[in-house]
Amino acid sequence: MRIRLVFWYMFWCLRIGARPWRYFQLNAPWFSSSKRLFSKLEMDSSIPGKWRLHQEKLTPDSKPESWPVFLKPEWGQNARGILVANDQGCFDKLRNNMLNGDIPYLFQEAAPGRREFEVFYIRRKASGSQPAVLSVTETLNSSGQDWPVNSILNPSTRHRTVTGLTQEAQQQLWQYMNELPAFRIARVGLHADSFEAVLEGQFRIIEINLFVPMPLCLLDTNIPFRAHHRFIRSAMRDLALLTKSVPLKQPRKNIFWPMLFLNSRMRA
Repeated sequence: MRIRLVFWYMFWCLRIGARPWRYFQLNAPWFSSSKRLFSKLEMDSSIPGKWRLHQEKLTPDSKPESWPVFLKPEWGQNARGILVANDQGCFDKLRNNMLNGDIPYLFQEAAPGRREFEVFYIRRKASGSQPAVLSVTETLNSSGQDWPVNSILNPSTRHRTVTGLTQEAQQQLWQYMNELPAFRIARVGLHADSFEAVLEGQFRIIEINLFVPMPLCLLDTNIPFRAHHRFIRSAMRDLALLTKSVPLKQPRKNIFWPMLFLNSRMRA
């Protein structure tokens, strides 16, 4: 899947004259040069309070006010390193192990709403206010656990595309996404009681992924291969056009190598 995404992205970049290496500058304004990562703490501060979950840096004195809580690295992909603590004893044990590592950790309160949705989008232009791509995927888990850590690496996790979105529903959803900073490509994780609740703005944001966010709709095994192929071909064209629209005067940040190095540390 990733190979096909990269192939069609490169194809369209060559076709329209975009510079593919500029992809890593799409969300550069939100990259922390001091921390050399896309900081979840800094991202959290940009989420409107009505959708924000309490999240703070893990320290020897950390004492959550409610349970469960999720302990997570300040940056990560595919839920690597995320663990759940259901009480203070479990939290203390996990915290001690994490504080001895070289990757900073956070803890985040559990979100109300037992259903998980992922909104993936690509803006039409770097400074534009409209989406070129907008898809919604529900993340399901068959493990029976109360608080599972969903991930493409979790064999109990599967994905189901939310289909039949009306134009009104898409506009409403995009209106919510526009209340976040103007990320150019993103995957936003939400918790809510239902998709209808999402459309009513009754959700909480659990995660925002800005670094090579893969559209989870491509993991829906009920969608035919041809439909996936059409989506990839079209979405990568939109991504190439978006890349070409990034102003050359935008300050360049070194993102690829720090993130590659950090990702390799997370895999170790």
